[in-house]
Amino acid sequence: MADEADGGWRGWRAAAQEALYGPDGFYRRTEGPAGHFRTSVHASPLFAGAVARLLCRIDAALGRPAEAAFVDMGAGRGELAAGVLAALPPDVAARARVYAVEVADRPAGLDERIEWRDELPEGVTGLLFANEWLDNVPVDVVEAGPDGVPRLVLVRRDGTERLGEPVAGARARWLERWWPLSAEGHRAEIGLPRDTAWAAAVAALDRGLAVAVDYAHRAGARPPFGTLTGFRSGRQTAPVPDGSCDITAHVALDACALPGARLLTQRAALHALGISGARPPLALASTAPAAYVRALADAAAAAELTAPGGLGDFGWLLQPVGIPGGSLGGLLGGLLVDVPDHEEQ
Repeated sequence: MADEADGGWRGWRAAAQEALYGPDGFYRRTEGPAGHFRTSVHASPLFAGAVARLLCRIDAALGRPAEAAFVDMGAGRGELAAGVLAALPPDVAARARVYAVEVADRPAGLDERIEWRDELPEGVTGLLFANEWLDNVPVDVVEAGPDGVPRLVLVRRDGTERLGEPVAGARARWLERWWPLSAEGHRAEIGLPRDTAWAAAVAALDRGLAVAVDYAHRAGARPPFGTLTGFRSGRQTAPVPDGSCDITAHVALDACALPGARLLTQRAALHALGISGARPPLALASTAPAAYVRALADAAAAAELTAPGGLGDFGWLLQPVGIPGGSLGGLLGGLLVDVPDHEEQ
């Protein structure tokens, strides 16, 4: 069904697309996302270091090919791409080809080795990493009306909403499969555009691993009233599609997953990649006080990245492509060992 445009009413997907990515959209602003919200990338360089270690594991498992690609999907201002490049050991850095994929213009001062592009590369071998990208792929919002029928939520530029026609076709089928509504007033975000966007991102890889990291929920535990919200200047705010704020919604990562994928929490993934949050031994304070202070700071940053109820609860969707033996656990040398909350998709 086409969006209803009379009187300025549109579905949330069309409204958010223009507000975020239009000529004057939020993501084309000079300050970039970091001016409005803080991701794991901005929380600590430990995060980029863990991603660099993941790239090294993939590179080794693939037999150290001539090129080790890193694709930073939804790159912001290139913070993660630059951090990963800086953290790579010399032998991998010498073969690294780093891509930053973003709609905004290339920021000044970015490492010249980083290739800035507004679309995905093709045929790469290595790691594609999408940190808080899928939550900004716009989606339609639906709400169950008094008759229990899911209807498209229409919105004006000022954020005023009303209900439109019942959803039908592919959107209705997605809703029935992944997020059925059970009561009047219950809401859902139809993740079909994200499923499509993720499949296209994965298709950029000839061999390697694609990882999506995001606010997430799974079937059986969907929030009854949806998750659509806004962020402006570091504060959560009402989602208003006028370009003044970020508009985001949590991701149904289980719906995005392709055959062979695995899901786990950021806490589990980062623990397996060497970030534990454990405090350094107190004895170090007397023998090497400067090292102790640095280690204490790292432990605090690691604790934030892995905290229950915070960044540690983010979902990681791992999608292997051309993995030798077809086993993600084998490829990553134990990444998923002793992780009780992962599951096959």
